[in-house]
Amino acid sequence: MDREVNKTRSFADADRHDREQQWRMTPDERFEVAAILRERAYGKDCPDVRESEWQRRGQGQK
Repeated sequence: MDREVNKTRSFADADRHDREQQWRMTPDERFEVAAILRERAYGKDCPDVRESEWQRRGQGQK
């Protein structure tokens, strides 16, 4: 995914541009961005917190 830079004159214009950019993205592209951000924030070796919650509730993995 290529990075894009957009300069705006107001916060409203920036918000509108952000929404339009997200609407143009496919679900796969949005998933890829989310995965990149998750890895940046938590690292590559981060456990899935949903698994610990399922185990705590005794439900197993869904």
